[in-house]
Amino acid sequence: MSMQETHSLPTESQNKKGLETETARLARLIDTYTPHDGIFRQRIPGLTLVRFSSTSTDSKTFYTPSFGIVAQGAISFTVGQEVYVSAKPRIFMLPVALPLTLRILQGSPSEPFLKAGLSLDPKRIGELALKIFPRGLPPIRQRSAGYGFEADLDFVSAMIRLIDYLGNPGDAEWLAPLAMDELLIRLLRSPIGVYVAEMGFADSGVQRVSKAIEWLRRNFAEAMKVEELAGLVHMSVSRFREHFKAVTAMSPLQYQKTLRLQEARRLMAVSHLDAAAACQLVGYASASQFSRDYSRFFGSPPGRDIARLRQQEPFEE
Repeated sequence: MSMQETHSLPTESQNKKGLETETARLARLIDTYTPHDGIFRQRIPGLTLVRFSSTSTDSKTFYTPSFGIVAQGAISFTVGQEVYVSAKPRIFMLPVALPLTLRILQGSPSEPFLKAGLSLDPKRIGELALKIFPRGLPPIRQRSAGYGFEADLDFVSAMIRLIDYLGNPGDAEWLAPLAMDELLIRLLRSPIGVYVAEMGFADSGVQRVSKAIEWLRRNFAEAMKVEELAGLVHMSVSRFREHFKAVTAMSPLQYQKTLRLQEARRLMAVSHLDAAAACQLVGYASASQFSRDYSRFFGSPPGRDIARLRQQEPFEE
């Protein structure tokens, strides 16, 4: 009589417990590399670890194409009029560079908000997407400024491996690229994979919008005509407006205005310029219009807002 070995698949409860255990382990790792509140760029290119030990009010910032996984706590992202909430162990992905508003929803000294983020390289995504989607991308029905889904055990474990490599310089140099490829492959095979893959194709709608965004970021102080921007990326004006709004949750003019206001705020806070000088440098012709736009966007006039910021935190060049 021969004995045959049998293997049973993990139950749903076992998978859930395993995910909770690995998410807690990811949180401990992030905690190790974030000695205090803040955003910490790591020696592995593109890897950022975040820690905040209290909830916060709205904070205006700028994100480049990236994805992040929340290991502890919760955060909200507001892009235009769209609001996204991400809590552990949820993954959130931005396909293009975006000005957005962040708010820490859950975070305390005993259980700080902890997140690991990784920049997205369109070139590498394109190379991997050709293997994941050898017959081309399926139809893309509806684009968005951001995408999210619940991380599974394998995804969390892959992020843990990547962060673990920080402990050894040789591993960070030679093995981290393999771990990043694994994360990209898992992202491409995820429920939002087609939206990630689109970033890697030069003629895709999201890449054309990205090209327009690059121009706006370099030339935000210049007068801009939507017709010329559409021509730059070889799209009709109507199609360009539609794609831009879908991917950024705002119009090209709104995007440019946001860039101008955020840069003016930085100039006043960091370079100690007054509002009149800052508004001219970012392309405003009217100081009164600048003050109205600034108050509407940041919630208070320039002078009061900058005074409050300087009391809250130091600014670096």
